[in-house]
Amino acid sequence: MDNSNRLMFAVVMVIAYMAMGAQTQNSTTAPNVTMAANVTTTGPNITTNLSTTRSPGVNITINGTMAPNTTMSPPAVVPVVNTTVTALTVNISRTECGNSQLCAAQPKNCDPALPGSCFFVSTQQSSGQTFSFQLRGVSSGYIAVGLSTNLTLDGNATIYVCANNNNNVKFFTALLDKGNLTINNALPVDSVKGSVNGQIIQCTFSATVPKATATRSIDTSFYLSISNGTFMNGILGDPNIVMLSNIAVDLSNSKTTVINSLNSNTTPSHAFGLQHTLSQALLILLGVVGLMML
Repeated sequence: MDNSNRLMFAVVMVIAYMAMGAQTQNSTTAPNVTMAANVTTTGPNITTNLSTTRSPGVNITINGTMAPNTTMSPPAVVPVVNTTVTALTVNISRTECGNSQLCAAQPKNCDPALPGSCFFVSTQQSSGQTFSFQLRGVSSGYIAVGLSTNLTLDGNATIYVCANNNNNVKFFTALLDKGNLTINNALPVDSVKGSVNGQIIQCTFSATVPKATATRSIDTSFYLSISNGTFMNGILGDPNIVMLSNIAVDLSNSKTTVINSLNSNTTPSHAFGLQHTLSQALLILLGVVGLMML
């Protein structure tokens, strides 16, 4: 190869080398990138765009799955049992009878705010099974209001007792079954207030009453009673019933008129039932004696 041919070959090689260098500099180094991940999140699907100096942008899509909502049940409310008694500084009255309060009394319609032998109870619904009670009566021992699901006061009737303890009110909760009064002080009560003036005992309190039997359509429907009895050395005597409704009354219905079954021909309770039974037995005995004398 002569010198002219060598020169020509060298020029061609230089041009080819320069062309290859230019092509390398103009190339794009960013590859296509797809990033996808299944992520559980509480938000919606998110699409974002990332750009670099060497790449016009990389789209990244996150497929979001909404977590289900979880409903937390509220904590159960435990009824308060507090039999502490504070001073009652006002007289109980029947001002709200028939309006916001259901009332029962013996004698009928007597005024508890006045002196005299008036036995009175009122109920006012606070919420659900919770009621405020006002109780007034005459006794040297105790007065009580009772709730029962039957007219004979059997089957653990609920009894709330306000006793004269050295001219101060002592409060009890108890159960009555077949004439037996058993103190348990476990029934849910609160906000007890009381006063004693001679033989007049007054008390107010809040109570969560038990639900009536499953056979009743109204859970707040009870036979309502007022009683009194002796209280000596911390022991409650048997109750003497002075008022007992002739039907189960809804404690939440302030319009209800409560009729005392003791003033009617209805046999009211175990004590009066026993009296009635003895009378019948006496009549039968007299009849037999009469026949024998014929």
